[in-house]
Formats: sequence, C-alpha cells, structure tokens
Amino acid sequence: MTTTVTHNGHDTTPARVLFVAFELSEKTWKLGFTTGHGQKPRERSFAAGHQARLLQEVAQAKRRFGLPETAPVVSCYEAGREGFWLHRFLEAQGITNSVVDSSSIEVNRRKRRAKSDGLDVRKLLSMLMRFHQGERDVWRVVHVPSVEAEDQRHLHRALETLKQERASTTARIKGLLSSQGLRLTTLNKLPEQLDVLRLWDGAPLPRGLRQRLLRVYAHHQFLSEQIAAVEAERRALLETSQEASIEKIRQLMHLRGIGINGSWLLVMDFWLA
Repeated sequence: MTTTVTHNGHDTTPARVLFVAFELSEKTWKLGFTTGHGQKPRERSFAAGHQARLLQEVAQAKRRFGLPETAPVVSCYEAGREGFWLHRFLEAQGITNSVVDSSSIEVNRRKRRAKSDGLDVRKLLSMLMRFHQGERDVWRVVHVPSVEAEDQRHLHRALETLKQERASTTARIKGLLSSQGLRLTTLNKLPEQLDVLRLWDGAPLPRGLRQRLLRVYAHHQFLSEQIAAVEAERRALLETSQEASIEKIRQLMHLRGIGINGSWLLVMDFWLA
C-alpha cells in the first residue's frame, strides 16, 4: 500500500512504475510486465525487432494494470546479440533501461534451475524491482558507450578477428600436413612446397589433399591482405587524425613497453568507455 504524503499542499505519492523484462532470442522477444512484487506478471511474445509492437505492448500493459499513459517505465535485458541499439531505442521512448551482464546475475547453486523463458522473465522482473528499490548488488549493469565510441572500436576488433581467423587457417594447414607425417616451418610459397613434399612411401601428395590445402591457403592469403589493409588504415589515422582518442594513443605509444596494439586497445575499449 502506498501512503500519500503532502508537503506545502502538493501530493508526493510516488508514481506507480511499470516494470518490463525482456527475454531476447533471434526470432522471438518475450516480455514480462508487472507493477510490483506479488503481482502475477503479464507475459507477451512477438517477432524479434518489432519496435511498434513493443510500444503497443507497453501501452496495453499500462491499461491492464490501471496505470496512466504517463506512468514511468523501467526495463532491463541481458547483454547479448542485440547489442545496444535496443537500449538506445528504449531510452529515446522515455523508458529507463538497464543492460545487464548475464554473468553477474545471482544464481541459487543449491536449487535445480528450470530452463524456460517464462522463469527467466519472472526472475529478471523480480531482480529489476529489487534493483529499482536500491539493491545495486543484484547484478552488474553494462556501461553503454556512445554511438561514436562504439563505432571507433570496430577497427581494432576487426583486426583482432582477422588475425584469429588467419591463425585458424595456419593451424588447419599444419594439421592436414601432420596427418600425413609432414611438417612445414613456414607457409611462404606453399604451392611450390607442395610440389616437393612426399608421403612416407615417397609418393606425392594425393590430389584431393593438395586441392584442399590450396583452398585453405588461398583463404589464408586473403586474410593476410585484409590484415595489411586494416593496419594501413590504422597507421594513416595515427599520422593524420586530429581526434582526441588518436592523440591519446600517440601519447601512450611514447611510453616504454606500450606499442600500437596495446595503446589502441586501452584508449578505444577503456578510455572511451
């Protein structure tokens, strides 16, 4: 029960809040609505990414719970494939949203956990209300970067991904050769090296294996070209950009033991956070 308190003739009754929890998947969004503990949540599902339907469900939930159209809305969803665009959309609609680090959500280790969307939505709703009431330790909220800061992270993350993919092609080539008892210390001029490699009995590489190795090597070379292009773009930014973040990277690179990769990561992932 909410107690009304007046001060200087003004009603200071706290406004009732609509709490919304999202359970997001690739094809479907499931939403849970409630206005407080002890109230059975209203649950609705619809196609993922349907913004108009989302706002419609929020409006219908307000009517269902007898809330005015201006009632505040507080929501949450777990950080994942949707990234931060949904958070920005919700905030633009006047909804106070939290993006939650799923690894920080408390779990009862002694209790068997039922894996269902409904339970997850109800659990998130309960924790959202506790968080709203001041229990800040129920989970960890992810910092949402600005659109500009998020965009600046793509360059070094793309470079990291390309290097990981190239390393996987190197491992695949070496693994295929190892299956035949063969070793190479370098992949330079691999097609020419395949011509002289011989199996245990002196026979040349079988055609199928050779073709597969050449296909993987072509992918390896393509990735190397992409890496070179991204690194060239990064060098050009260091030489010409006047942005504050790039200047910070230049300053860090003057310190002993910090190179371009470490400086870029520190600034783009932490300083701009």
